[in-house]
Amino acid sequence: MSAHSFTLVLSGGGLKGLAHIGVFQALEERGLVPDLVVGSSMGSLVGAAWAAGIPVADMASRALLVRRRHVFQVAHVDMALRRLLAPAIYRREPLDLLIGELVGDRTFNDLARPLLVNSVDLHSGRQVLWGLPGRRSVRVADAVFASCALPGIFPPRNIDGRMYIDGAVVENLPIHVAATASKGPVVAVNVAATSVERAAHETQGFAATYIRGLEIVMQAQIEGHLARWDGPPILLVEPRVAHVGMFSFYHTRELIDEGYRATLAALDARTIAGQGDPLAVAS
Repeated sequence: MSAHSFTLVLSGGGLKGLAHIGVFQALEERGLVPDLVVGSSMGSLVGAAWAAGIPVADMASRALLVRRRHVFQVAHVDMALRRLLAPAIYRREPLDLLIGELVGDRTFNDLARPLLVNSVDLHSGRQVLWGLPGRRSVRVADAVFASCALPGIFPPRNIDGRMYIDGAVVENLPIHVAATASKGPVVAVNVAATSVERAAHETQGFAATYIRGLEIVMQAQIEGHLARWDGPPILLVEPRVAHVGMFSFYHTRELIDEGYRATLAALDARTIAGQGDPLAVAS
């Protein structure tokens, strides 16, 4: 491995995951290219765009154009006709279109860069990583949709006859996957922090209450995994995005800028601590 060999792990966190674009911008500026990207939920979407070869500047410009209607359209027909048997609150088509515009019909074999996408088999409850040997012929778009399919929010994705949901249910910051897939250091980006209290209007209605509950569960899960971590050294990057709601479309520029700032700050802090190479201590 080279002196800068490392795995980049990108957490889920809804729209807060747009901060990952700024992470790639900062890494690129420092000449740091991950050997592997492991993404969960929105982390898998941004990671897939990067792995497909989309320039960081293009990723940012596209993100700034995304509005709520491009992701969330209520599944009125399903909810009216199927009621509690409806697969999800929101339709799959808008998110499918958004993902498809980024990665097309590529399989993992077609990607320019290595990528693992975190998901969970709905029936077995097992974590499934797309992009590993034996799981590379799947369409990247299907794997990413599955990884973004928060239960009840988006419908599960059927891949080869089995149903898959968001990998965040098991491991929102999939550092254990990174440790298994590579022996090198890990740069882990957590955008799932919940330290800021939500206003009453941000938790009104079923969807808002449910999503807030998921935020809390995901952050507690990440804290537990980090506290018990015994794998390769980690450079933890935690952009200050806790004040942004998971599905707020009004902070995109701020999120990208904060991902950039937090990544440079983490790299510089490692350098100031006495390491001329910010990743050398973890290699």
